[in-house]
Amino acid sequence: MNSGGPPRTKREITSYERHGDLVDDPYLWLEDEGEAVDDWVDRQNEYADAFLESVDAREELRPRFESLARTTDYGTVTAAPTGYFQEVERPEDDQPILYFRESFESDRAILVDPNEFSDDGTKSMGWWTVSPDGKRLAYGVHEGGDELYDVTVLEVPDGPVLEELTALGRVNPGMFAWTPEGFYYGRTGLENESQLEKEIRYHEHGDALDADELVREVDDPATWPLLTTDRSGRHLLVALVTGWERSDLFYADVGDTELTPVITDADHFYTPLIHDETAYLRTDLEAPFYRFLELDLSSDVDEVDPAELPEVVPERDGIVKGATVADDRLLIQYERAAVSDLEVFDLDGDHLRSVELPGTGTVAGLSGNRDAPEAFFSYQSFDQPSTVFRYDFEAGDVAELDRPDVSLGFDVTIEQVRYESADGTEVPMFVVHRADLARDGDSPTLLYGYGGFENSLPPTFQRFGREFLRSGGVYAQANLRGGGEFGTEWHEAARHENKQNTFDDMIAAAEYLIEEGYTSSDRLAIRGGSNGGLTVGAVLTQRPDLVAAVCCQVPLLDMLRFHTFLLGASWTSEYGSPDDPDAYEWIKEYSPYHNLEPSEEGGPEYPAVLFETAESDTRVHPVHAWKMAARMQAVADGGPFLCKTNRDTGHGTGKPTWMVVEEQLDLWSFCFDRLEVEYVEP
Repeated sequence: MNSGGPPRTKREITSYERHGDLVDDPYLWLEDEGEAVDDWVDRQNEYADAFLESVDAREELRPRFESLARTTDYGTVTAAPTGYFQEVERPEDDQPILYFRESFESDRAILVDPNEFSDDGTKSMGWWTVSPDGKRLAYGVHEGGDELYDVTVLEVPDGPVLEELTALGRVNPGMFAWTPEGFYYGRTGLENESQLEKEIRYHEHGDALDADELVREVDDPATWPLLTTDRSGRHLLVALVTGWERSDLFYADVGDTELTPVITDADHFYTPLIHDETAYLRTDLEAPFYRFLELDLSSDVDEVDPAELPEVVPERDGIVKGATVADDRLLIQYERAAVSDLEVFDLDGDHLRSVELPGTGTVAGLSGNRDAPEAFFSYQSFDQPSTVFRYDFEAGDVAELDRPDVSLGFDVTIEQVRYESADGTEVPMFVVHRADLARDGDSPTLLYGYGGFENSLPPTFQRFGREFLRSGGVYAQANLRGGGEFGTEWHEAARHENKQNTFDDMIAAAEYLIEEGYTSSDRLAIRGGSNGGLTVGAVLTQRPDLVAAVCCQVPLLDMLRFHTFLLGASWTSEYGSPDDPDAYEWIKEYSPYHNLEPSEEGGPEYPAVLFETAESDTRVHPVHAWKMAARMQAVADGGPFLCKTNRDTGHGTGKPTWMVVEEQLDLWSFCFDRLEVEYVEP
C-alpha cells in the first residue's frame, strides 16, 4: 500500500555540546512552539491519515469497534457512611457518569455528569474522592487530557457546590486529604517544567484560595507528596516519595501546618494506610516484595527508627500492590508473576483466609467499607472484561455486581510462558490466541511491553484486540525487567546503567515467539507506550530485522534531552541524567533518536513505524515522536514512517469514546495492513 512519500521536513545545521561531544540535531526547531511546528504537525497528520484511512480492514473494523466501545462499562464501588459511589459509562456517553445510591436496593442517582462539561467530550472528570463521612465529594476536571486540574467540592447526595478551586495543576487523590473543616492538598505549576514545582497547602471551606496556609514546598523534581488523614480527622501523614527509590514520612495534627519528621533520610519506601490510631506502613525495608510495619498514632508522634517498628504483616511470596481496611480487617492485594491474589488478615497481622477470585487475572480499584463487612474490587483477565465484585467478609464469598455485555465470543488459549533473556534471566510472558489456532510459524502477532518504573503488566481484557485474535492473531505481553512483576529487585535490574536489560528482554521475547513457531519476523509487530515507547524504539534501532511493524505511542525517544521537557527531570531517578557524565555514556548507547543508522551510511532497512503522540500531553512531550519521525523519514530505508498527533488529548486519560474508537482504528488498521491480516467476521 502506498499513500505517497512523507512531507518534507526542514533540516537545520544545529547542535549542542554534552560532556565534550558535539551532538548534531537538525530537528531542534521542532521543540519550539509556533506556526511552523503546527504546520508540520498538520502535514504529518494528513500523510498518516491518508495511509491509515486507505487500509481495507479499517471500515470492516469500524462497526465492530463502535459496538465494543458503546457498551455499558462499570467502575468499582466506593462505600461511605452515606452510601455507595460508582462510575458508569452508558452506550450513549462519551464520558463515565458518577452515580450515588444509599443502598444496593435503591436506584443510582446522577451526582456528576461530565458529558455536560463540553460538546465534544474532551473536558472530563479525571478523578474524584469522597470524604470519610461520605457527605462531601471533590473531583478534578481537565481539558484535552492535560492532567492539569480545576477542583470542585460538592455536598452529597444533593450536589450543591461548596466551592470551586481553579488551576491546581497536577493535584490528584494521592495529593488530597480530607479534614472535618476542609482538606490538605498538593498543587503544582501549570506550564512545562513548572509542573515539577510542588507545594502542600491547607484549605478550610469558605476561604479564598490565596488564603490557604502553606504547609511545605517540594522543590526536588523527582519528589511528590502523598497525603493521608484518618477517618476521625485527627492525624495527617505526609509521605514525600522520591522517584522510584524512597520516601520520607512526616506527621501533623489535623489543622496544623507544621510537619514533624517521623522517618527521614531513608533508603526505602514508607507509605501509610491509617486505621483508627494505627498507621500501617507499606515498606520494602528488608522486603523487596514489601511488608507492613505498625506506627502508633495514639500518643505524641516523633522521629523513629523504622527498623524498630513492629512488623504487622511480613513479606510473603507475592508483591503487595494494594491494601484496604474493612470492618476491622486488612484486605491486601498481592501479585505473583503479574497475577493478582487477595488475602484477608486481622489487624494484628494474622492471616485469616484467601479470597477466591474468578480466575487468573487482575484486581483493581480495591475499596473496603469501614462500616460493614464488605469490600469491592474490579477483576479482569484476557478473556473476561473488567467486572465489579463484592466480597462478603462474614460469608467469605465473592458476588458479581456489574459485568459489561461484551465477550470474545470464541475460545482462547492463555499461556504464561518463560523465556531466557540475553544474560540467562528467565522472563515471564503471556501468550493469547484462538484455541483452534495452528502453531505454524506464520500467525500475525502483536508483542506488547513496558519495562520500567516498577509498573507491572498484568492480564487485561483485549477489547479492541478481539478482532485481531478472531482473525488468527496472537497477542503476547512480556513482563520485562524494569517493571514490578517481581518487586524492587526486578525493577532495579533495569534502572540506570542496567536499562539495556529491558530492551534485551523485549528482543528475547520476540525471538522466543519466532523460535517456538508462533510467528515470523515478517508477521510480528511490537507495541509500547510512554516508557514502553522507549522500549520499542530501542528494539527498532537495535534489531530492525526482527519485526515487520512498530507501534510507538506517546514515547520517550530523545534520551539526551528528555530531562529538559515537561516532567522529564523527575525521571532521572529511573534513567539517570544526561547532565551526569557517567549516565550520559550509558544513555547515548541506547537513545533511539541518536542510534538511527542513515541509509547513505549503509544503514539497515527499518520496519514500518506508527508514531502516535498527543498535543496536550503534559508528561512526555510530543517532540520525541516528531523528531524521530522526521529523522527516519529523511535518512532511513524502509517504512513507511507515520507520525499521528492526536488533538485535544493527552498522555492517555480523559478521552471521549468517539476518540478512543478513532485511535484504536488507527492502531489496528496499521497492524492489519503491515501484518497482512485477513479479517474474519464473527
